[in-house]
Amino acid sequence: MSKGVRTTGLVSVRTRVSRARRSDPVRDGPVKSVQSSEVAAGRAAILNDNVTVVEQLRSDLVTAMRGGERARVSALRTVLSELQKDAKEGPGDELAVLRRERKRRLDAAQQFRDGGREELAEQEEGEAVMISGYLPAELSDDELAQIVAAALQETGASSPRDTGQVMKVAMARVAGRADGKRVSTRVREALTA
Repeated sequence: MSKGVRTTGLVSVRTRVSRARRSDPVRDGPVKSVQSSEVAAGRAAILNDNVTVVEQLRSDLVTAMRGGERARVSALRTVLSELQKDAKEGPGDELAVLRRERKRRLDAAQQFRDGGREELAEQEEGEAVMISGYLPAELSDDELAQIVAAALQETGASSPRDTGQVMKVAMARVAGRADGKRVSTRVREALTA
């Protein structure tokens, strides 16, 4: 037995570690590459129905690492870490995590701009655009107006006091395709008109 290797049962610790390394899904998983120019331009590949967001992020991370894109690798690792943290806490919503991360980047960009750090603001906005590529397409103003009108009819709301009821119905129908602030503004406009 070599010095420094502890055995437990029939398999040594070193063997366990090497087996774990061999089955690393990030390194050994199937690589469905996305052209980095598409993501950099803000047009990420559309996710297939059978590929989860985490799998797509891992695949894109491998592609970025092979391409030597340091900034993209860093951003993808951060987002992947947040998704894994959320999954560890329980069955979470991947899209909600992505929206939260995008919002954090946009808030940070605004703070950097207020502080006179334009280059850092642009970097944060670039990461926000990259994250947006993994989210479903946003609703247009017309589609949102139709959803809000249907929610108003369903709830029978007529005054701003009924905003909560309308928001509950509208947000369920929006299903993450529009920001809550945007929906809230549209509901308030419809109730005060």
